[in-house]
Amino acid sequence: MGSHLLLIGAALGAGLMNAIAGGGSFLTFPALVLTGVPSIVANATSTVALFPGALASAWAYRHDFNGLDKIPLKPAIGASIAGGIVGALLLLFTSQKTFDVIIPWLLLAATAVFALGPRIMRRVKPQFWMGPKTLTTLQFFVGVYGGYFGGAVGIIMLAVWTVAGLQNIHAMNGGRTLLGGIMNAAAVVCFIIARKVWWLQTSIMLVSAVIGGYAGARLARRTNPHRIRTLIIIISVAVTVAFFLRS
Repeated sequence: MGSHLLLIGAALGAGLMNAIAGGGSFLTFPALVLTGVPSIVANATSTVALFPGALASAWAYRHDFNGLDKIPLKPAIGASIAGGIVGALLLLFTSQKTFDVIIPWLLLAATAVFALGPRIMRRVKPQFWMGPKTLTTLQFFVGVYGGYFGGAVGIIMLAVWTVAGLQNIHAMNGGRTLLGGIMNAAAVVCFIIARKVWWLQTSIMLVSAVIGGYAGARLARRTNPHRIRTLIIIISVAVTVAFFLRS
């Protein structure tokens, strides 16, 4: 029962975090590992449990999508699907031993991107411009990362779009939840076919993640994102340190 409550709480918090600032997998992935799920299966199970929450957030943001005028949305959706599949296949062909070795480094990289992303975005914005083809290509590689691991993938998307000149934060949040959910959905199909999902844990977390995702999107306009980001950074640093010690 204690494990089940931990997973419910982690999924609810992850749904809220993903809708407001991203980084929800920093809660669900370690919670699954802590309850005895092997790391590759935990990564796959976390993805399956969280992607409906991302789609619920996207639905709550649906009226903001018209602010994504500089993003080629249909090609970006195709690139996200293709990238999500490639990333998921790469994960499935990674041995458990190898993934256990690299997971602390993936967490460290994701934490660094999450913590430094807004500062980097402010610095690079005046210096670069991207056309639709470049944006679509970059979205594919973001999808590969999202399908393989996905930590801070929303921040990476926001960084790319900021470089492209987008400024409407509500439209960008809606776009990242939509495309993040789509790339995760593509990865989910691969994980299910490969039988890398533990369904008891998934069912426990899924409903909480959907509730958190929808509620988080509704609260996003009234919540100070800087405070949420600070909390997520603290959590992600603690999780990263714990995984380095574990390895």
